Amino acid sequence: MSLPRGLRLVLLACTIFALVVIYVPLGIVVLNSFNTSGSFAWPPTGFTLEWWHRALTSPGARDALWVSLRVASLSTLLSLVLGTMAAMALSRHRFFGRNTVSLLVILPIALPGIVTGIALQNAFKNLLGIDLGFLTLVVAHATFCIVTVFNNVQARLRRLGGNLEEASMDLGAGTFTTFRLITFPMLRSALLAGGLLSFALSFDEIIVTTFTAGSHEETLPLWILNNMFRAQQAPVVNVVAAAVIVLSIVPIWLAQRLAGTDEGVAAAR
Repeated sequence: MSLPRGLRLVLLACTIFALVVIYVPLGIVVLNSFNTSGSFAWPPTGFTLEWWHRALTSPGARDALWVSLRVASLSTLLSLVLGTMAAMALSRHRFFGRNTVSLLVILPIALPGIVTGIALQNAFKNLLGIDLGFLTLVVAHATFCIVTVFNNVQARLRRLGGNLEEASMDLGAGTFTTFRLITFPMLRSALLAGGLLSFALSFDEIIVTTFTAGSHEETLPLWILNNMFRAQQAPVVNVVAAAVIVLSIVPIWLAQRLAGTDEGVAAAR
């Protein structure tokens, strides 16, 4: 479909404006991480790596990074298992309430983070009597990370259909053998893309984390929030924020590359 020239120019201008609004502030954060001025004078008064050295030697930042990596890894692993099982159950079987279950799986990603955080905190502390800590943090992150895996796997299963799996079972293969030899190889890139997105989502999460981490666990986003208004820590916070930007871009870029490769393979078939 060919759009009128005027409409194309309007869409281009809107796209450029949106990209500027999103990425110029991120670029300023990265530039300020090398700014010699601790008060972030603009334009930058000079170039320095001092703040990066302080960030690398900061025990609080290192500990928070380690917590974030562990939480993101475990919640991603949990999401891969549960999200794949849910997607296969809803894609390969018909039962009463199927659409309702699908809605309930997707709902956590659509709810405001503060609502999810309050609900999970009440469930952990009041209903289950569990002290907030590392375990509750992993479970809380998994509740919304499952959605990315579920959507990726379900979309792949719908595109592939069930003919190969049915042929495998007709030839005598059991359910688990069919999954290992047929289904899993077809889902690998979708699982990897979903896992990368889940990891990035968990690594950056702060609202749900605030309500479910307790007083003994501090992730990197929480460390940034707790230190950003301290004058002596502000330059280090800029460095950590710049590092988080890079760490967030990598898994999302890889997931996008995988999705593009999958579309090319599907078109070729």
